[in-house]
Amino acid sequence: MKYVGLDQVADATAPHLFSGDPGARGYRVLMTLDAVGGVWRYAMELARALRPHNTRITFLGFGPPPSTAKVAEAERLGRLIWSDQPLDWMVCDELALSRVPTEIERIAAEEGADLLHLNMPTQAADLSTAIPVVAVSHSCPITWWRAVKNEPLPESWHWLEDMNRRGLLRADAVIAPSGSHAQSLADCYGPVPGLSIIHNGLSNFMDGAEKDPVIFAAARWWDEAKNARLLDAAAANIDWPVVMAGAGEGPNGQSVIIENACHLDEVPHADLMRQLGRASIVVSPSLYEPFGLAALEGARSAAALVLADIPTYRELWNDSAVFFDPREVNSLENALQRVIEDPDLREELGQRALARSRRYTPDIQASNLVELYDTLSGKTVEMAV
Repeated sequence: MKYVGLDQVADATAPHLFSGDPGARGYRVLMTLDAVGGVWRYAMELARALRPHNTRITFLGFGPPPSTAKVAEAERLGRLIWSDQPLDWMVCDELALSRVPTEIERIAAEEGADLLHLNMPTQAADLSTAIPVVAVSHSCPITWWRAVKNEPLPESWHWLEDMNRRGLLRADAVIAPSGSHAQSLADCYGPVPGLSIIHNGLSNFMDGAEKDPVIFAAARWWDEAKNARLLDAAAANIDWPVVMAGAGEGPNGQSVIIENACHLDEVPHADLMRQLGRASIVVSPSLYEPFGLAALEGARSAAALVLADIPTYRELWNDSAVFFDPREVNSLENALQRVIEDPDLREELGQRALARSRRYTPDIQASNLVELYDTLSGKTVEMAV
């Protein structure tokens, strides 16, 4: 299956001159993505922010195909090609991924790519191309297991551990979205050469909406790390309604039943943002977050943040949220009740989170990334004004 976007008539052999300053040179980037989790939002925000830098993106998707709305969104930003190859966490062995490097190299050649921006390190493991490779570790099953299970890795996952390590070592540069996740990678894989920390970013600010007495949370709830059961249990014992937006069933048959909160399955992103913008409190009970876009979305709406006390959230939001133990429902209930009962605290937390969120924008992210692209390409690119 193949989706081709607005730039489908571009000549891949033409000089790399893009929008903006007609004299500026830029990059053709092949960026991998999936439509299952936060990588999609990351890719869309980043592609939009890279446009002023004369960088054009071809998206190469893997895993379950995107919705019609997502296809349209990607096509507005560049070119979208969808592969029938799977994601690493959806298969049982390395053999099932054997065609992925060939697919990436083929599309890169067809598109005349200058750089590969891979949003899954295993995709870099067996590449033979001379094109510079950036691998972004948004998450990985090994660091996930360490945070969520806190027990030895199953034997059946050792192949995935090895493939991730090979991909991290094969890449010319590796990006982690937080210092906490960078440390998790080092703890699991040892030293990672070329590792940089570039925070994710969001462009939308929603701090003007009138607030309702509602607690809002968004996640792919079928993922055990998102801790849906804890939040659903707490919803039965607090004074305000809890809205949990996001899929309760995963692509590999994972599922969770939400009984006490109001569960909204997957909704269009614009609708999600409208609902989130009116929530007085945004909560994230996650046991594992390499970055946590849901918390940033809440901060952008000037909602009071109530967050799991995990290293990533402490790093990014330490002075701008109320924290709770994500393995104790009473801790979550007490944190929520405290914020519900104190309107001055809610207002203060919302303003602190909004101010802190200005550190995490796509423009800052794109500027840092282009510096990395320049380093890898061995040249300095004249930026468009």
